[in-house]
Amino acid sequence: MMQEDFTISKGVMFNAYPDSIGTNLSDLIDMLKMPHFKDVFSLFYVLPTFFNSDLDRGFSIVDYDLNKDLVSKENLKAFEELNIQLKFDIVLNHLSVTSPQFKDLLKYGDKSKYKDFFINWNTFWEGKGEMGKDGIIMPHEQFLSKLFMRKSGLPVLKVLFPDGSERPYWNTFYQNISYANLTENDLIDLSGLSQEQINLICSKVNAAIDEKQDLNSVDFENYDYLKNKILQIVNQKRSYLGQMDVNAKAELVWEFYEETLEKVSDFGCKILRLDAFAYLHKEIGQSNFFNKPGTWQYLKRIKKIASKHDLMLLPEIHAEYGLHLHDEVANEGYYIYDFFLPGLTIHTIENGSSKALLTWAKEIIRKKYKTVNMLGCHDGIPVLDLKGKEVNGIYNNGLLDDVEIEAIMNKIMERGGRVKNLYDPSGNKISYYQVNATFFSALGEDERKLLLARAIQMFMPGIPQVWYLDLFAGKNDYEAADKAADSGHKEINRSTLNMQDIRNGLQKDIVMNQLKIMRLRNNSDAFLGSVTFHETSDCEIHIEWINQNEIAELQANLKTLDFSINHKKNGLIKSMNF
Repeated sequence: MMQEDFTISKGVMFNAYPDSIGTNLSDLIDMLKMPHFKDVFSLFYVLPTFFNSDLDRGFSIVDYDLNKDLVSKENLKAFEELNIQLKFDIVLNHLSVTSPQFKDLLKYGDKSKYKDFFINWNTFWEGKGEMGKDGIIMPHEQFLSKLFMRKSGLPVLKVLFPDGSERPYWNTFYQNISYANLTENDLIDLSGLSQEQINLICSKVNAAIDEKQDLNSVDFENYDYLKNKILQIVNQKRSYLGQMDVNAKAELVWEFYEETLEKVSDFGCKILRLDAFAYLHKEIGQSNFFNKPGTWQYLKRIKKIASKHDLMLLPEIHAEYGLHLHDEVANEGYYIYDFFLPGLTIHTIENGSSKALLTWAKEIIRKKYKTVNMLGCHDGIPVLDLKGKEVNGIYNNGLLDDVEIEAIMNKIMERGGRVKNLYDPSGNKISYYQVNATFFSALGEDERKLLLARAIQMFMPGIPQVWYLDLFAGKNDYEAADKAADSGHKEINRSTLNMQDIRNGLQKDIVMNQLKIMRLRNNSDAFLGSVTFHETSDCEIHIEWINQNEIAELQANLKTLDFSINHKKNGLIKSMNF
């Protein structure tokens, strides 16, 4: 199956939340209307707080209606007038616990229309594991060992059903359970207790809640015979946040996808990023990440729906280079994310060597990959992606070796970055995943390095995506990261800029020079032609794009960080030296 391009611009893509600039999407649009941004962007990847969501900064979707606090229908018209195409997310693998579908399940239980819309963990693993004391089936080791975990422990959230039972549901990503403190009135129906006893029980429970203890471990002493009833009352007052995995074997889920793709198309979507799609297909005895052929079957089905609405799909997948999943996805005709470029660019600049970067660039050309690339983004700087991987007993090399990858990580961490890891079912760390930092801080907050990185990105094959904070040379936001606690590693790179920040930024050379290079990339037809990576010494880069009578050329010295860009059109040559 081949993926049609439809009418997708190959220009530069801006990337931000609706409220990354100012307080809502209208402020961001006002920025894009400034003369400094004229002809700089042809696309905008707006992150999913565009829709109604409640967790993980937008990736826990409640519904795909406009978030009216941040977005208006007039905003959609404004992008059309700016000739900027839109890219959205659909989070295929999960929906919020506060989505209408899951709320219906919690309200009506087994009588809910959405009984099979989500994945009951115990039903899924029935007969394939042992029931634990906590009421959750632990799959047999031959099944458990194949699971790919995004957080510590089993991917489960236990929820309370109307009949008083607790049932575990598959929850691959984030979750949060909060308990309201007990009051005297909550225990009024427990007979035989004095006011003093009620106060004592409330005090014990509320202390455990405040200290985030396991409530099952509370010692009720002389009132232990009432423990089950007390905990039942406590659980009735709890609330949830979580991203609940949907059951893609249920036809109702596919009806939901149909409705959603039609909706986002009506909003003006041209590119639809499939977030977490590789986790969607789950099969006993296989990995819960990109198992085959199930994942391909689901992708083919989504693609068929997308084609009806002229949507270009962009499957989002993080995996080691040595696994060659990027090859498989690209061979099916899809655009792929160039998650290799951020780490390779840092390695190239910090080591003054273009060797690894050019190896990847030449592979893109040789295999005719269609890519969307980036430096920074709303997530972290990928490092796991660069690794090699053993497949069927054969080790496939990575784009960098483990020592080189470790050096990138250490450098970014020395400069204030935070790290995200992967875990096994027992909660043990098995691998690093990505490092969180602004790209500017990852480069040691060196403006010359950032500008050279941007020039390299603009001359790489693919649609270049630009994170708003990188454009303004944003620095690590430690206060935001610390405030967000366990999930704070991502907030280090998500600072909100007000309109005064924008005006101040436009007075800086690092911002204006990036805009100058991006404007060339966005408008020159040379980048619609063929690209050549000329042979040079390892400490140099020479990239040339040619399309009929138009040429764009980058020459850089990685040791001195000096570079020049030449643009030739109809015999007229314009040069930029940095």
